[in-house]
This record gives sequence, C-alpha cells and structure tokens, in this order.
Amino acid sequence: MLRLLFVSSLILAAPAAFAETPESVLASFKSEASGAPGFQGFSAARGETFFKTKQGGEWSCASCHTGNPAAQGKHAKTGKVIKPLAPSANAERFTDMAKVEKWFKRNCNDVLERVCTPQEKGDMLVYLLAIQK
Repeated sequence: MLRLLFVSSLILAAPAAFAETPESVLASFKSEASGAPGFQGFSAARGETFFKTKQGGEWSCASCHTGNPAAQGKHAKTGKVIKPLAPSANAERFTDMAKVEKWFKRNCNDVLERVCTPQEKGDMLVYLLAIQK
C-alpha cells in the first residue's frame, strides 16, 4: 500500500517537475538567437516597440493584446476574449514551449506575414517579463 502511494505521488508530481517557466523559454530563445551574427542579448525596449508597432500589415501585437499586456485583450477580427499576455497577470503564459511556438508562429504570421526570429521572440518575452500587474 505504501509503495502504491509513493508511485502515485511520483506520477502526480511528474508534470510539475517538467513544467517550463517563462525564464526557461527565454533561455531557449537565447540559445537559438546566440548563433546569429551580431547577437548581443535581448532588449525590453526593442520588445515593447515591436509589440506596439504595426508591422507591415494592419496589425500590431497590441491590436489584440491591448497596449497593456497585463490586461485582458480581444481578437481584432473575431472579438474572442484573450487572457492577459504578461506572465505577471497570467501565470499560464510561457509555461509550455509547444504552445509558445504555436502561438508565436500563428501570431507572427498574422502580424508580420512571416515567422518571428529568435531575437524578436526573446525581445518580446523580456518586455513581457518586465511588466508588473
């Protein structure tokens, strides 16, 4: 019985042990970006500019996520409510690399009409991590 309890507790704890954090996601972006010529780190200021500036098309990231990423947003086209993007306001953000990559791919294609670079993703995440509720 004790053995079953121990094994059950390990199984339940396993997902938490492997959960990613925004910092581990950022480290992954840094590892990817560091191979690019001229990479000198990420910048919250660049991330904020990137977030708030329309990029080629009609949209910026702020078009749906609002100018305050700690606030709830709304999709510009569908009206669907979007939970806050800043990790300080939404603890679920940037805790699953597969989801992070999925949403960056989709949203970068919508806003930029291309995939975001590791530099852009890192700058954005550094900016979002600096935001307090």
